[in-house]
Amino acid sequence: MMLGLRAGAYLGNDQLTVVIAGGRGGVQHFAVPLDDLPGAHLKAELDTRQLGPRRIRLGLARALVTVKAIELPRADGGQLADMVGFELERHVPFPPEDVRFDWAPLASAAAGSVRVLVTACERRTVDGALRLLEEPRLKPAALTVACHDLPALLARRTKTPRVVWVHRHGGAADLVCLAEGRPEISRTVPAADAAALADEVAATVTLLGWGECDGIWVSGDDADELLASVALDQLAASVSEPPWSPAAQALLAGLPQNDSGRAVLALAVALGSRRPELNLLPVELRPRTFSAGQLVTTGMVGLTALLGLALVVGQGYTHQRYAARVSEAIRQLDPEVKAVERLAAELAQKKRLLEAIATIERIDVRPLPIMRELTERLPQDAWLRTLSMDKQGLEITGQAGAANQLIPLLENSPSLTRVEFTAPVTKAGDKEQFRIKAAWKSPPRPEPPVAAPRPAPPGPAPRATAPRPAPPGAGSR
Repeated sequence: MMLGLRAGAYLGNDQLTVVIAGGRGGVQHFAVPLDDLPGAHLKAELDTRQLGPRRIRLGLARALVTVKAIELPRADGGQLADMVGFELERHVPFPPEDVRFDWAPLASAAAGSVRVLVTACERRTVDGALRLLEEPRLKPAALTVACHDLPALLARRTKTPRVVWVHRHGGAADLVCLAEGRPEISRTVPAADAAALADEVAATVTLLGWGECDGIWVSGDDADELLASVALDQLAASVSEPPWSPAAQALLAGLPQNDSGRAVLALAVALGSRRPELNLLPVELRPRTFSAGQLVTTGMVGLTALLGLALVVGQGYTHQRYAARVSEAIRQLDPEVKAVERLAAELAQKKRLLEAIATIERIDVRPLPIMRELTERLPQDAWLRTLSMDKQGLEITGQAGAANQLIPLLENSPSLTRVEFTAPVTKAGDKEQFRIKAAWKSPPRPEPPVAAPRPAPPGPAPRATAPRPAPPGAGSR
């Protein structure tokens, strides 16, 4: 099986000529007669040669289609398409509902008009060509006029301002007029002698309005006879073979010489454009291809995405380096930070200690003096088990030899008052267990400071008298 195949089929009146190029096999050629089962014969030929192309381009004989150059008023794209369909009714010999057509713009000499090249054929011609592909299960890539694909065999840098291409095949000859490599018009004429063909070429040039053509290219059956014609030499400055591309020359060498005219057309169809300007294939059957504008747009989108990705990666790399520098700076500052944290912890601990001391100083209860006073007043045989103090007073529990003696001792305290037992005294061996509570004595209120007397208002100077002693407690002025 061949890889990278380019398959093309030329559909004539009596046979289907197939050329498959590409892969390691070079080029292969065979013909299928258009009898009762052409699709089955095509499948058998492909299976015999172990060829499996996915798609195939179809090229119709020029005699099966109508090609016209129509001049129309200038309009928008959608309106121009409607105008082409309406104008085409006057140029085809079949009903408009049975027409399959396509058109492409041409160069226009008039400022207010536009010229288009229209290709049209009957619907049954298109349907018949597509039915040939049902049995071998091939998908159509395009449906064109075969002679319009001949420029696909030329070198890319070929300059063709105005050239008439004469291609003979079978019993007819196709005349294709090229302007800058694009078909301007095409005709099919009987394959008569060189003089008759020269007349047809002259009539075609006159029909296009060309004053003269830059050259005449001859190919196909009996091309050598036409190249030696004197009648053709009188019509153009040069009469020669087409400037084949190197790849086309290598493929042309593998085609049979007995049917070179149709084989060359089939090869041109196989190597034709993936997006031909004139394509009779229904839109829903056309393969998805990308135009130059779409490719440019896709490339720009891809380039934009690549630049965006590069920007993101660059920013990420920059941020990573910045983070690495920050981490290194943090590692260098880590000992100092830990020292500061230790100082902050010690400072917080000292603050808490100061707050506790300040809290103790703010409250009225001073536990240390009270505990010292209890230690001094209680007898030696008494000991305390619990001591609790609050703003209202204190409560003690413990054991003593004589619990009743503790009440007068505590009553004589300058800090306690209302000393009493809160529970009955119980005996525990030679000791008595007690629970005593007492209230705090209200501390004496400090005397308010004596306000200084207000100075007397100024008046007449007093008479000199003996000084009187100042009242006690009055401040001196």
